[in-house]
Amino acid sequence: MLVRDSLDHCVKCTICESFCPYSQATPLFPGPKYVGPQAERFRRTGSSPDISVDYCSGCGICTQVCPHGVKIAEINSQARAQLWEERGIPLRNQLIARPSVVGRLGTPVAPLANWTLRNRVLRRLGERLLGIHRDAALPLFAGRTFQRWARKHVSPPAGRTIVYFHACGTNYYEPAVGQMTVEVLEHNGFHVVVPPQDCCGLPLQSNGNFPAARAYVQRLAANLAPYAREGCAIVSNSTSCGLMLKREAREILDVEDEDVAVVSESMYDLSEFLFLLHGRGELRTDFKPLELTVPYHAPCQQQGHGIGKPALDLLALIPGLRAIELDADCCGIAGTYGLKKEKYEISMTVGERLFSQLRESNGDVAACDSETCRWQIEHGSGMHAVHPVELLHRAYGLGAA
Repeated sequence: MLVRDSLDHCVKCTICESFCPYSQATPLFPGPKYVGPQAERFRRTGSSPDISVDYCSGCGICTQVCPHGVKIAEINSQARAQLWEERGIPLRNQLIARPSVVGRLGTPVAPLANWTLRNRVLRRLGERLLGIHRDAALPLFAGRTFQRWARKHVSPPAGRTIVYFHACGTNYYEPAVGQMTVEVLEHNGFHVVVPPQDCCGLPLQSNGNFPAARAYVQRLAANLAPYAREGCAIVSNSTSCGLMLKREAREILDVEDEDVAVVSESMYDLSEFLFLLHGRGELRTDFKPLELTVPYHAPCQQQGHGIGKPALDLLALIPGLRAIELDADCCGIAGTYGLKKEKYEISMTVGERLFSQLRESNGDVAACDSETCRWQIEHGSGMHAVHPVELLHRAYGLGAA
């Protein structure tokens, strides 16, 4: 079903309104039904999108709960692109939507860049000049990239070949997570290939720059497609960027590209892939006990895969580990949404239910599949947050990454 054609299935039941955390947090967003299918009928006749559509975070909860399959969040995303095409994309949105560019600039001068990010005076100045909120959860540069480690690393040649798509967050801010991902896959008998890769274009899509987003995702797919055509699975620990390749590039951006199509059919979320191995009896379960209480948050984009919560199932295999499933819907960050001056307080209001659950869990460490959500969790709750693969890596006894 085409995204915009799906609006004809809307029966105005308002289930999406009941579940939307953003319309409950601010009157600036009147709700997914009104901004989405209802307004789209007028946009089809030539009306311009209203600025309220930019207050949709794109979390996708409305699409997930719609009983008639209306692609509400996707309709809103396309309307946002129309809005900014007509009005011009602000400089701030152009900047924060290019994490690979920011990463390449910040990594060589990481100590200075990180000092700037910690400096309250400069953060206030950045808020005034760029519109990036002074308190927003901005990650610190690692000072080394995952790609640098991967170029030097020699993956064991034996076993099946698997392709790793690491995404920008891993490359510039969390290279240790990428290293742990590779080592967990190798521990399970895979030869891991890390092709040259750049941004998937998701932040550009989320900020309404569809032409640039299409160019990024098609370049990335061109690098991954040869492996997919050979029958290799492609995995990513970045659940949001993995979803971009699996579904959103074709559904939201309307990309009709053979490379994107073949990659989407071979794309797996990391936890999804590992639990599929377990279902076939192929996952190593030589886990050492971890006496930890781990509250787990399934991010919105992870739920958009439609795969359940495989990370919870994997954590249940580790002796001694007690995983707690949290039922809060959204942390509020929504990629770059919560970084923006005018949306920061909205994002924190949305995330407060999750933050409260984390504080009340008495957990040792939180687990979450999305890097931006982990940064928001740490910012809002004060609890350290890790990707589930870090706990698997530790339980396998693979050492520090």
